[in-house]
Amino acid sequence: MPLPSKIICVGRNYADHAKELGNEVPQAPLIFMKPPSSVIADRDAIVLPRASQRVEYEGEIGIVVGMRAYRVDEREAATCIRGVVAVNDVTARDLQKTDGQWTRAKGFDTFCPLGVEGPAPKKLDELELVARVNGVERQRATARDMVFGIPQLIAYISGIMTLFPGDVIATGTPAGVGPLVPGDVVEVEVPGVSRVTNPVRADQ
Repeated sequence: MPLPSKIICVGRNYADHAKELGNEVPQAPLIFMKPPSSVIADRDAIVLPRASQRVEYEGEIGIVVGMRAYRVDEREAATCIRGVVAVNDVTARDLQKTDGQWTRAKGFDTFCPLGVEGPAPKKLDELELVARVNGVERQRATARDMVFGIPQLIAYISGIMTLFPGDVIATGTPAGVGPLVPGDVVEVEVPGVSRVTNPVRADQ
């Protein structure tokens, strides 16, 4: 898949994840961006940067935009979807806490593993997410558990910025995030649709 022009991510979009990190659920979608340079593919290594002492996985359902979209109505949002990808929103949690904004914590090279794009189902709220580390399940949720549903996210984000074909919206992570160490293998799956598996290594 060619690199997207942008990856728009949604923070605290599952109430249980907000709670596990001691955060309030936002009143409107909390969005941030990861650079295209952070994207890696299945089997590529996640590299733990020297600047961080705690890097965590965050499994997410990713929506791939299929058309130029600006100020899309929520009722028409599904027409903008080309497909679905498994996303790992890798995060330097210590830097996220100290920096006050999230660009560095979310933006390192290798911090956005993306699976192969699969088809979007007719019922978006039936999409499921599973994340495993070393074969052990750590996260499981469905799109219906989101605070802000997928059509609402597309409408909100497209009201701020123009979306282009191939752009990815990472819709947020549920509870169960945790640290990665060299030698781990982390897998994020949208069952029946997309999967991405990546080994973890230290920066050389």
